[in-house]
Amino acid sequence: MQTKNFALIVGIIFLAVGVLGFFPAFRTMPPTHAPDLAVDGAYGYLFGLFPINVLHNIVHLAIGAWGILAYRSPTGARGYAKSIAIIYGLLAVMGLIPGLNRLGGLVPLFGHDVWLHALTAAVAAYFGWAHRTGTDTIHGGRTPTVHG
Repeated sequence: MQTKNFALIVGIIFLAVGVLGFFPAFRTMPPTHAPDLAVDGAYGYLFGLFPINVLHNIVHLAIGAWGILAYRSPTGARGYAKSIAIIYGLLAVMGLIPGLNRLGGLVPLFGHDVWLHALTAAVAAYFGWAHRTGTDTIHGGRTPTVHG
């Protein structure tokens, strides 16, 4: 898979998750032991597993739109993958630290979000730094010819 396709697929997934988070049918109420949030609009667990709220949904929509825009060029897609790797790696670590795992009460980063953020970061790191194909080069998929 090309890095461009990674950006497109991840972008579509994030857009879908962001939209679904606004529909109560896909969200369960947080359990009584769930941490309180300052922003509790649309607070719940997406598919009963992943803690979300209105700000979390908006972030998912923005990350998704960014991925779809990044799909337009190999350089943009690689930058997107690297950025997602760093951002979601930091979010995974923050999700393990009490106090930071609620981002000041604004966004829930705890529970199943931790491993999902870590997995997202790992896959994005692969496409951002390790994965190379002929079409991911800055030469538009062509190997430069050196005449000598």
